[in-house]
Amino acid sequence: MEINGVPIDNTYAEAFPTWISRVIITAVNTEWARKAATEATGFATSAIGCPCEAGIESELRADQTPDGRPGVAILICAAKKKLKEQVVERLAECVLTSPTTAVFDGLPDAAEKIAVKLHFFGDGFEYQKEVGGRKCWVIPIMEGEYVGEEEFGIVKGVAGGNFFVMGENQMAALMGAQTAVEAIDKVCGVITSFPGGVVASGSKVGSNKYKFMPASTNEKYCPTIREKVPDSKVPAGIKGVYEIVIDGLDEKCVGEAMAKGIRAASMVPGVKFITAGNFGGSLGPYKFELNKLL
Repeated sequence: MEINGVPIDNTYAEAFPTWISRVIITAVNTEWARKAATEATGFATSAIGCPCEAGIESELRADQTPDGRPGVAILICAAKKKLKEQVVERLAECVLTSPTTAVFDGLPDAAEKIAVKLHFFGDGFEYQKEVGGRKCWVIPIMEGEYVGEEEFGIVKGVAGGNFFVMGENQMAALMGAQTAVEAIDKVCGVITSFPGGVVASGSKVGSNKYKFMPASTNEKYCPTIREKVPDSKVPAGIKGVYEIVIDGLDEKCVGEAMAKGIRAASMVPGVKFITAGNFGGSLGPYKFELNKLL
């Protein structure tokens, strides 16, 4: 198959289950909401080495939030037993400390909930009130008051949807990847957790040489050693490869994000091939076949 003259590999992306919390952060304006959201989703690119995967899902208008202020929705993704700890720590250290912020549950209809009890920081001066029909705690702080819900819905989602953008040079591949992320940003329910949404150092499970490594460079997709790797998957003439990794609330939104990202990348001059990563089914149960998505 070709899209806009760019060949699309007849392969699939392999993804795995994760548990997700969606948190709505509001503030006096979008700038401050985004600052808090950025801090709260730091050091959360990959479950390989980070305590969770997290990112900004969307910006929200004032009429889309419980307190009628502009906001940002974030997704925090982790194993079920780790998720509560990550939500608590990130809200406590990165949002409670940020000017003018409040937090609300972004999955109020979820069947399962986790408790995020930050009100003890109030040292006995905290109190409860209703905001937008939601039961919240108010903590007196130096700037005034912090408001937040303390129960957050969690759902079983999908992590690791992916595709690779290959270009005739590094900048063409990077522009293709960046354009893909911009298209994905418009899809609700998904995040691209790596810096700018783009992965420069795609990895494989384990290591061929260093057995203590849980992951190592995916040499089959490294252009500079194409001639040294007998089973290289880098086509001739490709000088740059970037991976886009997508986590989402369900298979449908991850598939939609992949399709929109691939179509957008294929529009960029110099993008020559698009494929995806999988480990033959050993990583997870979800398979996103590129040709079917498109």
